[in-house]
Amino acid sequence: MNTPDDEKRIDAIRVLSIDAVQKANSGHPGLPLGAAAMAYTLWTRHLRFNAADTHWANRDRFVLSAGHGSALLYSLIYLTGMGLTLDDLKSFRQLNSRTPGHPEVHLTPGVEATTGPLGQGVGNAVGFAIAEAHLAAVYNREQKIVDHYTYCLAGDGDLMEGVASEAASLAGHLKLGKLIVLYDDNNISLAASTDVSFTEDRVARFAAYGWHTQQVDRDNGNDVLELDNALNAAKADPRPSFIAVRTTIGYGSPREGTFAAHGEPLGPENVKKTKEFFDLPTEPAFDVPDDVFAFWRGAGRKGAAAQDQWKADYAAWKSANPDLATQFERTQAGTLPANIHWPSFNAENGAGATRESGGAVMNAIASDLPELMGGSADLDPSTKTYLKDKGDLQPGSYAGRNVHFGVREHAMGAIGNGLALHGGLLPFTATFFNFLDYMKAAVRLACLSKTRVIFVFTHDSVFLGEDGPTHQPIEQLATLRATPNMTTIRPADAIETLEAWKFAIAHDGPTAIVLTRQKVPFLGEREAPVARGAYTVYGGGEIPELAIIATGSEVSLAIEAAHLLDAKGTKTRVVSMPSMELFAAQPQAYRDSILPPALRARVSLEAACTFGWQRWVGEQGISIGIDRYGASAPAAAIASELGFTAENVAAVATRLLTKT
Repeated sequence: MNTPDDEKRIDAIRVLSIDAVQKANSGHPGLPLGAAAMAYTLWTRHLRFNAADTHWANRDRFVLSAGHGSALLYSLIYLTGMGLTLDDLKSFRQLNSRTPGHPEVHLTPGVEATTGPLGQGVGNAVGFAIAEAHLAAVYNREQKIVDHYTYCLAGDGDLMEGVASEAASLAGHLKLGKLIVLYDDNNISLAASTDVSFTEDRVARFAAYGWHTQQVDRDNGNDVLELDNALNAAKADPRPSFIAVRTTIGYGSPREGTFAAHGEPLGPENVKKTKEFFDLPTEPAFDVPDDVFAFWRGAGRKGAAAQDQWKADYAAWKSANPDLATQFERTQAGTLPANIHWPSFNAENGAGATRESGGAVMNAIASDLPELMGGSADLDPSTKTYLKDKGDLQPGSYAGRNVHFGVREHAMGAIGNGLALHGGLLPFTATFFNFLDYMKAAVRLACLSKTRVIFVFTHDSVFLGEDGPTHQPIEQLATLRATPNMTTIRPADAIETLEAWKFAIAHDGPTAIVLTRQKVPFLGEREAPVARGAYTVYGGGEIPELAIIATGSEVSLAIEAAHLLDAKGTKTRVVSMPSMELFAAQPQAYRDSILPPALRARVSLEAACTFGWQRWVGEQGISIGIDRYGASAPAAAIASELGFTAENVAAVATRLLTKT
């Protein structure tokens, strides 16, 4: 049995959570009621943190994957003094509040990851655990300056989503012993009991992944001693741990054990009855007894001593390892080194697929950027993103910087976010561009969180050829460009690829670098201001009659067409626009210097759907693109079939000029 003090402290979480949901008349009261004892045990007996410094590098991380239960997390953050106020709880789910419906990392102190879509937090937590293992292997010497746990609270919905399975499978392979997932096993989903759709043995599933597993059943998952023992056992095992805690959703409320407790407020009368069940005052709302509040604030301060000890250990470590300390402090701050050895490209080495150029850039800068780590979805021989001589991250060999994600794009994206959010790393992921579909939810959350992840996508168009339309991206460029906070760069040759990487490593947010499988010509040694989004690559000088705006592999095709047009007396400018977003952010004067308002005609040229190009060509312009799926054939045959020839582009431009 829990002590009376335990019960009062757990009840504080429940009261604050259900009152916040009720005041908002929106939210999910069921998880906070059912998981409060679990959260109390973790946060007061195991989670190492200092409420006064939510950015302490060696704090334990807590990820609420079941983000719909955000009232639970906000109550814990408020109670422990991490930065939320009672007014913040009373503003739950309201406009401009710091307590949105699902946790957002850059909005609320104490929130480690923006979760929301179910399963994402499990992937993020695996990313945190990989980061801890890697940084510990790189930096720890006599003193352990990186030595913490990652805890994740997940629900039935999280485990149903495929991203959690992908991430858990990889975590089991990597033997991430400092990762502990607490599963709120209440057998209820939003629409019904899990009996209608989710009857597998979840514990056996995680055991099959190679995890240490436990089942906590006693007293509806409210037994603090049993929970405490389970967490201690998890921490003692070298494998990642999965603790299934059999809880009752909406525990203590008239709706307990039903899906009605999941996604809507209890209602004033049911809130009253719930408080009566726990023998609590029904009024006022948000009432926490002074002694309980004092306990919780003490729990928030408890980690200060651990941080002070860490600071002492760090000082000794820094004295013994000054160069390593300089690197650690720089990477934790997210700044770049003063000198980076960038490669150079010319006519002799600049021609080829931009995926090859991208790989050359990555390997040239890898030694200067020890924080650069990542991998591909079992595709590094094709994406060219393997960091040579930097080792593979494997069980017992966590210093390696190449992460073999396996064919798990969705988990790769979510793990990449976790790596970035942990701090001290600059992660990259890589896959074929068409498989953006598999990782879109994670990419979107990277944009929402503004995480510093570099997404490398290769095989960027129908010109990858014989693999056919299942592998040939058409709508993916438009998808990325429509996603707020994403910077998408599709370079035309080796120099633009180099400039894309210069931008990406310095950018405080996600970047997608989109590269070709097929060879492209070197467009000449030049200044290529990719960071400005677009520039004149051919035909500068006086105002031309026509501008052809192209990206990626189509820039060289546009130049070929311009030569044909120039030979007929049509003054043609070719504009390379590797990034619409960056160009749109430039001053109007710069945009007008590249695309003068006096142009008679504009043509866009891109081997992708034409959606979004009207902004740059205008209502009278023409977009040459692909508003259909591709075909299985050699690249040259596809180009001819779809009109991607210099002769066709020149003919289309000539007809447009005739009309104008």
